[in-house]
Amino acid sequence: MNSPEPTGQWWAAEQSYTDDVVEMDTLVSMFESAAGRHGGAAAQRYKGGVYDRSLASVAIPEAPPGEYTDVTYTEMRDVVRRLAAGFRELGVEAGDRVAIFADTRMEWALADFAALAAGACVTTVYTDSSPKQVRFLLDDPNATGVVAGNESLLERVREVEDDLDLSFSVVMDEVSDDGPTAGRDDSLSMGELYERGDDAYDADAYEGWVEARDPDDLASIIYTSGTTGQPKGVKLTHRNFRANVNQCRKRMGPRPDKGDTPVLNEHSRTISFLPLAHVFERLSGHFLMFASGATVGYAESPDTLPEDLQLLSPTTGASVPRVYERIFDNMREQASGSAAKERIFEWAVDVAREYARTDSPGMGLRARHALADRLVYSTVKERMGGAVEFLVSGGGSLSQELAEMFLGMGIPIVEGYGLTETAPVVSVNPPEAIRPGTMGPPVTDLDARVDESAVGSDQFPEAEGPVGELEVAGPNVSPGYWNLPDETEAAYSEDGYFLTGDIVEITPEGYLRFKDRLKQLLVLSTGKNVAPGPIEDRFATNDRVDQVMVVGDGRKFVGAVVVPNFEAVRRWAEREGIDLPADDEAVCRDERVQEWVGEAVEDVNADLERVERIKAFELVPREWTTENDLLTPSMKKKRRNIQSVHDDAIERIYAERRVEAD
Repeated sequence: MNSPEPTGQWWAAEQSYTDDVVEMDTLVSMFESAAGRHGGAAAQRYKGGVYDRSLASVAIPEAPPGEYTDVTYTEMRDVVRRLAAGFRELGVEAGDRVAIFADTRMEWALADFAALAAGACVTTVYTDSSPKQVRFLLDDPNATGVVAGNESLLERVREVEDDLDLSFSVVMDEVSDDGPTAGRDDSLSMGELYERGDDAYDADAYEGWVEARDPDDLASIIYTSGTTGQPKGVKLTHRNFRANVNQCRKRMGPRPDKGDTPVLNEHSRTISFLPLAHVFERLSGHFLMFASGATVGYAESPDTLPEDLQLLSPTTGASVPRVYERIFDNMREQASGSAAKERIFEWAVDVAREYARTDSPGMGLRARHALADRLVYSTVKERMGGAVEFLVSGGGSLSQELAEMFLGMGIPIVEGYGLTETAPVVSVNPPEAIRPGTMGPPVTDLDARVDESAVGSDQFPEAEGPVGELEVAGPNVSPGYWNLPDETEAAYSEDGYFLTGDIVEITPEGYLRFKDRLKQLLVLSTGKNVAPGPIEDRFATNDRVDQVMVVGDGRKFVGAVVVPNFEAVRRWAEREGIDLPADDEAVCRDERVQEWVGEAVEDVNADLERVERIKAFELVPREWTTENDLLTPSMKKKRRNIQSVHDDAIERIYAERRVEAD
């Protein structure tokens, strides 16, 4: 079934909207045009004292330690042009693959546009990749060169370079006399690359490289995060990315009908910290922002977000649900310390949700909301920089309760949905018509439909509209996978729609509501199917549970592996006068803690169907992170890895002595 079109003035206005950003050219032409329009405005903001930037001595100002410095669009364009000439001097030709292996930083953006301008296709490598993964991610696309963030990352390349066919390597930071670049003509710093390009730069030649590129040329190969099996290289053309920029611009841009609704324009300031190696940040915090003439500020790291939010004062930003959950946890932590403060915070949270759910709040609710704003919301907004107009959530399902809470506090989060194969945005909530708990309507020029035969007719009785596997077709959809013709053929329907593998509901309003991954549905031994994702989302605002994974495939009932919120556990124990062991593993075995966390599980169970309820759970002491390979770089659970690590705990859940299924 095809998605019904939303109704309302905003939808009609979106379809016909156009401006200087909405074009169909290449990404480099898009950037050149934006730089021409916004030359003197700040393009990038970067922090001093974080990196030993080799460009700082030759091309950009040195930022004072702990402070941010700007480069304008004109300055950024000049650096990009000379780095592009430098790449050409290293032998880069049209169609070559150049890899970027670095944390999210201003040089990542410069290297990306420069390599694209030189005619290359940019491939990406996550910085937490092992040498084995680095070998695959450089060898599979047959990369001719790599741009590494620092010498430590380059050392990882050196470990496997005998298996590769690299002709050059570039390091963003300064290089040492005895480091991995020493004594090698094929290895240099980005500052040296800039100087080489500056010497060779010719404006006519550069313009020729840019004009020679076509929207249908390959712009990037981005490898799927690999939650299961070997990552696949998704081919994305300039047209795919450019179309998605247009689609997002039509929804978020400064349309005349927007009125007081926040928009994305040349006055916007974003904070970038998600991996640029991932397609979500690459589009939402990079291509879309620079096309719009916005200012992109780079956080030092996800760990320094509170400080960097204060310094950058962003108006917008994109993140994954896990980060918003952590922001909420920090808010609650700040409110702890006394029973009175905790009661005020919980009251304010309830008021925010009620306010978000009410179309026309009455005088009483408005008064309570104003008081809650003075007591709680204003402080939260100030800690986020004091200027946030709206935020974007993607890369996973955002808890409806969490979305309602932020919306009611005056910090709108527009949830969206996408995949690497769709460059990536398929749908996103319009800021003027946010529906918490949904992923918004599909973007313009995209056909979306669901195959209802992919799930049982009674699988989702609560659904208001049709439910099935989402299938999409449009100009932002990838032509397929790199060197994998069989996988490419299997990923598309006979009439050319990409098969997302996601179970989605289409609401009567035309909004998409995520249910779960088709492959992650739990098939109980009773024959019942259960979607784990929505159950897990219900724990997002629970102060007793940090992380949870629902299990039960092939079993009699649903169980869960739970990482408790150890800080909350110890605060509770201190209040209750309970002496807990210092070791987290011993805490997990404590029957009093198990009972306390069990109350949170029962709270969630109260709103679930009988077959969905968690009948037994096990507490585990180890947080799931990207570092221990239990989360992907986009912070999705690696379910197979988590199951493997906690196999003993899962077996204890299903020991017959523990529980019998109803």
